[in-house]
Amino acid sequence: MSEPRPVETFPTVETWAEAIAARLSETLGAAVRENGRALFAGPGGSTPAPVYRRLAATDLDWSKIAATLVDERYVPETSPESNARLIRDVLLQDKAAAARFIPLYTPEVTVDRAGIVAAKALADAGGRFDAVLLGMGEDGHICSMFPNSPTLKTLLTPTLKPTVLGVPHGRDGAAPTIERLSINLAYLMSAGRVILGLKGAVKRRIFEEQAQGDPRIQPIAALIAAGVPLEVLYTEAS
Repeated sequence: MSEPRPVETFPTVETWAEAIAARLSETLGAAVRENGRALFAGPGGSTPAPVYRRLAATDLDWSKIAATLVDERYVPETSPESNARLIRDVLLQDKAAAARFIPLYTPEVTVDRAGIVAAKALADAGGRFDAVLLGMGEDGHICSMFPNSPTLKTLLTPTLKPTVLGVPHGRDGAAPTIERLSINLAYLMSAGRVILGLKGAVKRRIFEEQAQGDPRIQPIAALIAAGVPLEVLYTEAS
């Protein structure tokens, strides 16, 4: 088990977003120079938007970079619930418009079948993320690794190969309310760089509580126990 790095604190959302974008672009640029290509994975939601705007304006050889999601709702991009919409509307703009997008959602018969299709697409793109941006919910979930989800223990099993799994509705009204697709812990373990961006004092407290938890059922604890190359960047501003 590795010791987590200290949480790095930034005074404003602007300095927080700039720091994250700079680190992601540094890692993606290095991967392109060394391997001729790079693969990035990030979340949807509103939290990463200022990071994505700065990253999109960065001078990189975006034509050699592919972007995907760490998780997705099982809905088409036309849905307001789609995480892909944020990626396309905010990240894949400006200079980053030349990047290739690899969706997790495809209109398959079942969400599990869509997971198989997404896993193959990511494997064909290199099978390893050079840089990952994560967010965390107020229940401690990352990606679509929800507390009490039937797929949680499988998603957090460190000995599995990197893959994408379908996540069913939560039981008795618990999250998620919509079927989802999620990368598993193994993808984060093999990544070159993983940044967790936290905004607000509530999430800082939740992160510190979760870090001391059971890695079999608490995603933050699982990241730390599995030795994921995790950097936590925090701003109290929300």
